[in-house]
Amino acid sequence: MSQHNCSKDGPTSQPRLRTLPPAGDSQERSDSPEICHYEKSFHKHSATPNYTHCGLFGDPHLRTFTDRFQTCKVQGAWPLIDNNYLNVQVTNTPVLPGSAATATSKLTIIFKNFQECVDQKVYQAEMDELPAAFVDGSKNGGDKHGANSLKITEKVSGQHVEIQAKYIGTTIVVRQVGRYLTFAVRMPEEVVNAVEDWDSQGLYLCLRGCPLNQQIDFQGFHTNTEGTGARRLAAASPAPTAPETFPYETAVAKCKEKLPVEDLYYQACVFDLLTTGDVNFTLAAYYALEDVKMLHSNKDKLHLYERTRDLPGRAAAGLPLAPQPLLGVVILLLALLPVFC
Repeated sequence: MSQHNCSKDGPTSQPRLRTLPPAGDSQERSDSPEICHYEKSFHKHSATPNYTHCGLFGDPHLRTFTDRFQTCKVQGAWPLIDNNYLNVQVTNTPVLPGSAATATSKLTIIFKNFQECVDQKVYQAEMDELPAAFVDGSKNGGDKHGANSLKITEKVSGQHVEIQAKYIGTTIVVRQVGRYLTFAVRMPEEVVNAVEDWDSQGLYLCLRGCPLNQQIDFQGFHTNTEGTGARRLAAASPAPTAPETFPYETAVAKCKEKLPVEDLYYQACVFDLLTTGDVNFTLAAYYALEDVKMLHSNKDKLHLYERTRDLPGRAAAGLPLAPQPLLGVVILLLALLPVFC
């Protein structure tokens, strides 16, 4: 409103709706600029680009572009992605008053103006409001010749939206599960790393992970809770239980129904049921894994089993956690080297 000098009083015009192209009409059409199709323009004479995945769901659990899996507090507004092509910001709010458990209540995606392909477009979703259009009412990239290289598709009304940005080879999935939102993206490494000022990207969560002081050891919580009363042990955990939560055995049974593999998505599901008492978090974990199956390019990495809570010094560098048992063996061999030489 401030950009266009709009009055805060009086009538306002309705958003200008744009007509969607006919079925089958997309950025592959012959009159669309080649630069508006990522694989054709950037990799015409080279190998297929390497795609990466990032996802955020539940209380919130983050899977980074480097396949680190973390559970974080990150209350308030945080940048998930911030590169030369788009910016994604999430807002996490407490699930219950006084609880450390938070979940995503708002999501803003800004697609930046890009050559002859798309105008700047903003997509915004909030609790109980999952639009099938950008904030200006349009469903594609605007008036430019390659506008259809950015499109929104509503998969399930009010529950599942998919955004295709083929000019940067990117697919984004936004869902509302229960009251809260989930986010998943598939993006080429080249786009992920298209950052001008690398030093300013310390809070780029999908790339760097959550800061150490925002991370929660949810696997430790899961282990301590197993076989005992969840309410008593949760009092000492970083994420206190809700007033009405599930017994541990019930949480396990509900999560097993949707997530039979006991990976980190299953463990995240159990954690969320114990800390929130909201059964919808079971579906959030389930759909997060389904989005990984659809978006992740490496089918051997669909399931993750080892938590990755960064060590000091490694988080800032965006480096994965070194395997501790192997590191210990290396240190031992180095210590014994003088004895045998």
